[in-house]
Amino acid sequence: MMNRKPEWLNQMGDHTKMKHLLVTGRAFSFLSLSSMIFFIVLGAAGILHQQSTSSPIHSMKGFSAAVSSGFFGDMMEMEMPAFHSGLESDSFTNREISTFLMRTLTSINPNDPSGILSAELPGMHNDSFLIRRGVGTDTNNGPQDHLPIIDPASGAHEDDEPPLATEGPEEEPSPEPEQSPDPTPPAPSDKPDTGKSKVAFIYHTHNRESWLPELGKDTKDVSSTTKNITLVGKRLAEKLEEEGIGALHSDTDYPSTVKGFNYAYSYKYSKKTVKEAMASSSDLKLFFDLHRDSQKRKYTTTEIEGTSYAQVYFVIGNKNPNWKENEAFATKIHNALEKKYPGISRGIWGKTTGNAEYNQSLAPESALIEIGGIENTLEECYRTADALAEVISSIYWDAEKVSGKE
Repeated sequence: MMNRKPEWLNQMGDHTKMKHLLVTGRAFSFLSLSSMIFFIVLGAAGILHQQSTSSPIHSMKGFSAAVSSGFFGDMMEMEMPAFHSGLESDSFTNREISTFLMRTLTSINPNDPSGILSAELPGMHNDSFLIRRGVGTDTNNGPQDHLPIIDPASGAHEDDEPPLATEGPEEEPSPEPEQSPDPTPPAPSDKPDTGKSKVAFIYHTHNRESWLPELGKDTKDVSSTTKNITLVGKRLAEKLEEEGIGALHSDTDYPSTVKGFNYAYSYKYSKKTVKEAMASSSDLKLFFDLHRDSQKRKYTTTEIEGTSYAQVYFVIGNKNPNWKENEAFATKIHNALEKKYPGISRGIWGKTTGNAEYNQSLAPESALIEIGGIENTLEECYRTADALAEVISSIYWDAEKVSGKE
């Protein structure tokens, strides 16, 4: 007669096997979940690190622009005992801390609720962030782009290449940039000049931008084919010439000269203009794309010694891998303006979406400058152009002295 294990022993064996199986399953699940969490955290850390190295909003420069000068000076003193800040210390409010953390983690400015919608709706992008503060800069009122109505059905996007023309008349070539007529040879003087060399190029991607006081307050379209930002560019070129710096100016009207013009491709059209200018004059090294902001007068005007000036700000496109070179150039102009015309500069702003390159990859000394807003006058913009010519020429000649070329 064969001995059989009691039924209860068999059940106990099955229970033990099941228990081992469950323990093994739990261990496997735990290890799988841990591995997944580890790789998710590792990937997120990599993304954050990449953003911190490519966008100044997450850098110390973006942080220093977001806090008061006194607070930043205190931070420097803690790290470098030999450094003594002469600025009055300011407290760092809870609101400022929360705002900075929110913008760092989400790129949304809680002081500007429209930023939540702008990430989802085409044409509402206003992702500008402050890189360098100007005197009295209001960080809650950054640049506002002029946004004409673009047919969504066209599928046009700033990053796309303009479609090739397949029928109709050939596209008109871009007009040759204006050259200031050679003046009567002046009497000998000690004032330097570039001779026949043209070193500065001024152009306008959005050439029809105008001002309400010049067109009439009842107008709904703040643009003009004749009285527009190109007049300010012409003034800047003339004043640079007076300072001895040879300048070229393009007043190309893209809507009328480009076949099948589409506003979304504006920077593609102006890039062609810049390249043509560079090909025609190898001496060109300073490039300025002048625009007009879309904000109201109270945000774009300052008074200096009883005279009103249209304020300026500089825009740096962070899709350009070498944007730091452009920012360094803009910083020189910004600092010089702040020294001679305190309050005229609204600072330096960066952008990461949209075109966000602005032809600035073509030359390190290239800047996009917004002059005034829709409620400024042409005369106020002229005064600012004169101030720009003064500081730009000073920077240029100081650099020439250092290089020994003068």
